[in-house]
Parts: sequence; structure tokens; C-alpha cells
Amino acid sequence: MASLTPISHSHSLLKRPNVRPPPPPSFFSSFILKDFPYSKTLSLKLPRMLTRNVVVSATTAEKPRKRYPGEAKGFVEEMRFVAMKLHTKEQAKEGEKEVKQPEERPVQRWEPSVDGYLKFLVDSKLVYDTLEGIIDKAPFPSYAEFRDTGLERSEKLAKDLQWFKEQGYTIPEPSSPGVTYAEYLKELSEKDPQAFICHFYNIYFAHSAGGRMIGKKVAEKILDKEELEFYKWDGDLSQLLQNVRDKLNKVAESWTREEKNHCLEETEKSFKYSGDILRLILS
Repeated sequence: MASLTPISHSHSLLKRPNVRPPPPPSFFSSFILKDFPYSKTLSLKLPRMLTRNVVVSATTAEKPRKRYPGEAKGFVEEMRFVAMKLHTKEQAKEGEKEVKQPEERPVQRWEPSVDGYLKFLVDSKLVYDTLEGIIDKAPFPSYAEFRDTGLERSEKLAKDLQWFKEQGYTIPEPSSPGVTYAEYLKELSEKDPQAFICHFYNIYFAHSAGGRMIGKKVAEKILDKEELEFYKWDGDLSQLLQNVRDKLNKVAESWTREEKNHCLEETEKSFKYSGDILRLILS
């Protein structure tokens, strides 16, 4: 670019011609819109400014945030998706879990015993007592949303255990799987609401699905098809479940994505603890 420094006056002996100075030049600035298709140079007149090229980049649209499986339908669908992936192919068509431990293999011979089933019912009752007690006390306000949902099982299990007692069976004390899980839920509920809600969801919803199938098999094998109260609900079960889904989705709306992911990550622990109790049926 030409220098704007005045010409040296070293030739002062020469007479300068009396010429009117030319009008100040008109300068133009070119704007190149390179990020738009079919871009072209636009000349905008900017008087009394030095010429320069200014590149204007169009604001690039933000990349769409990663969508999690089931997210469009609500957070409960995300939890369901993760839970189904933790099943084996034999257990569910959506299952992806690879069998690594002997106890994870499908049961070849379904031979439940009354003693084992009683252990399962007793430990299950302890877990439901714990869950429903936590919800009633609500150490976090969001827990109160899940009071009196119609899915509660504690009173139903109390009736079933009383029935077994009337049949002459001795009701055992809670065993290690149930005690361990109940203690874990108590600790979790006081400090980690997202993880606790994961267990709440998986316990109640799993019982309403696979749990009922197991109950039916046990009844056919050892109870002369007697249907226990544990597998009965007052009202339309599908509607009760939908009501709780709506509440869960509502509570999760206030969570960050990180908190939601933390909840989902707790699913595997929920399966482990529940599986330990379920295996008591075959003990």
C-alpha cells in the first residue's frame, strides 16, 4: 500500500507548482462472505478509510446435541432402554448382555422350593419396606411424588407371609441379600437421589413384568397354582404404571444431563442386588 508519509522537502530550491490538490480518494472495502454458498464480493463504499479486506464468517450453527436412546419419549424410556440392554438375548430380544458368570446363565431346570421361595418373599418384603419407608419420609422432596402410587408391595407381602404361616410354614428371618440391599438403599437415598430413583424404578417395574412371570411359574410348581397377593394390584396395573412413568419423567426434567447419566449408570447395581434376592428361590 502506498505510504501516506509526506514527500521529503530536500529539493526546496525547486518551485512547487501551484496545483490544486486532487480530491481525497474514495476508498472501498471488500467483504468476502466465504461461508455462504455462491458467495461473491460485495463492494461497500466507506469514505475516508484505508482499503482493506475484511473476511466475515457466517455464524456456524451449533452441532445438535447427542440424543440418547429413548430420550425423545422421556427419561423413563431411557431407563427402560438401558435396563433391557442388561438382559441376555435369551431373556429379551433387546438384550445385549454377555454371560460371563455361572449365575448369569439361564436356569436349565426350574426347580423352586417352598423354603427358598419363602426366603425370597421375606427378603423382598424387607426391600419394599425400606423403599416405602424412604418414600414416606422423603429426605429429598422429589421422593414425595411417589407416595401412594398403587404399586406398593409391602402390605401385600405381609398378607402372603401370613398365609404361609397359616399353612404351617416357619417364616425365616431376612437373609444377607435382602439385608445388604436394604442397607444400600438407605445410604443411597440420603445422599444420591438420582441413583436411588434408578433402584425405585427398576424394582417396581421389573416386578410388574418379569416378576409376575416368575410368580406364575412358582405357583404352578409348588403352590398348586395359588396366586399370591404379591402379584395382584388394586386397579388397572397399566394405568398405575403410566401414572408413575409420568411422575418419574416430571422429576427428571429438573436434572442435568450428567445427573440423568448418573441415574442410568446405577442400573447395573440394581440388577445385581435384585438378582441376588431372586436366586434365593432356587436355594
